[in-house]
Amino acid sequence: MTSPVPSPSGPTAERPLRLGGAFSSPYSIKMRAVLRYRRIPFVWVPRDSKWDDLPPVPVRIIPAIAFPDEDGAYREAAVDSSPLILRLEELVPTRRVVPADPALAFLDALIEDYGDEWVTKAMYHYRWYYPECIAKAGHLLPLELDLQMEDRTWGRSNEYVTDRQISRRALVGSTEENRPVIEGSYGRLLDLMERHLAEESFWLGQRPGCGDFGIFGQLSQLVLWDPVPAKLAVDRAPRVVPWCLRTDDASWWPVVDDEGWNDRDSLAPTVGELLAEIGSTYVPFLVANAAALEEGRNEVVSASPDGPYRQAPFRYQAKCLGWLRDRFSALGPSDRQWVKATLASTGCEPLLP
Repeated sequence: MTSPVPSPSGPTAERPLRLGGAFSSPYSIKMRAVLRYRRIPFVWVPRDSKWDDLPPVPVRIIPAIAFPDEDGAYREAAVDSSPLILRLEELVPTRRVVPADPALAFLDALIEDYGDEWVTKAMYHYRWYYPECIAKAGHLLPLELDLQMEDRTWGRSNEYVTDRQISRRALVGSTEENRPVIEGSYGRLLDLMERHLAEESFWLGQRPGCGDFGIFGQLSQLVLWDPVPAKLAVDRAPRVVPWCLRTDDASWWPVVDDEGWNDRDSLAPTVGELLAEIGSTYVPFLVANAAALEEGRNEVVSASPDGPYRQAPFRYQAKCLGWLRDRFSALGPSDRQWVKATLASTGCEPLLP
């Protein structure tokens, strides 16, 4: 991953960022929550709507952020929520979401990656597997772009969106065989968060990190929008529902300088449980995915507490493994030693180079 070149100066009320996204996109809502929490001025732009005036991007994905030049023009836009967050850390020095401790920052990045690349499988699965979720999504998502859409166009869009998204389920792993794995993982995450939120406000203490926003992005759909996983959250993990509402706009959350992170010796026990969950599901998939790509195989098979997980290999997630390993290698010797000790017996050990 190449390091982005920062804009000459940070965004201001007169020169806000322009965030192109969609309300149904977990990564867009994740990025919007980061900007709100950090009090970074921005304007929301519904992507692909008549209001979309963002400049071209390298890859047509959402969210995209257009950065203002010194003269206020928007000539450059970038994509991918994780590198965008890191770019903003360089651009705006206050209310950071990356912990000051490099070793904790690595754990935070791992949690974020788990949210972005594994919990997203539950988000896609529930939305496009269960009839009541499919009906709601197909009916409402086309209206995001145009509330005045004609009924005939609306009906065609409903059919197109539904057919296209259902046809892509296997691509992200939502198959009948994988259903116990995906749903079991979502249920355990809810249980973990319910216990954790009884003691802590966010994963690494009293301020949100990248990991919180990575998980929140997916839960913004699972817990607050899609009916089947939302009911599970209400019944199984009620604290998670107001946590999602709070994290969606935490601009009011009090933060002073770099205070609020727990130190290494005061992490909640549930953080270790989360790392063990990551080590039992996501890390085996990451490693198996990279091996399948390297060996030219057309199927990834990885272990989980609920049985084998299978899907076609995915190149982006091989890059994720490489980026995590690069971040670990960039740590100092004592920080690497602490991370290794913290991840010992969690199942995350194969992640480390």
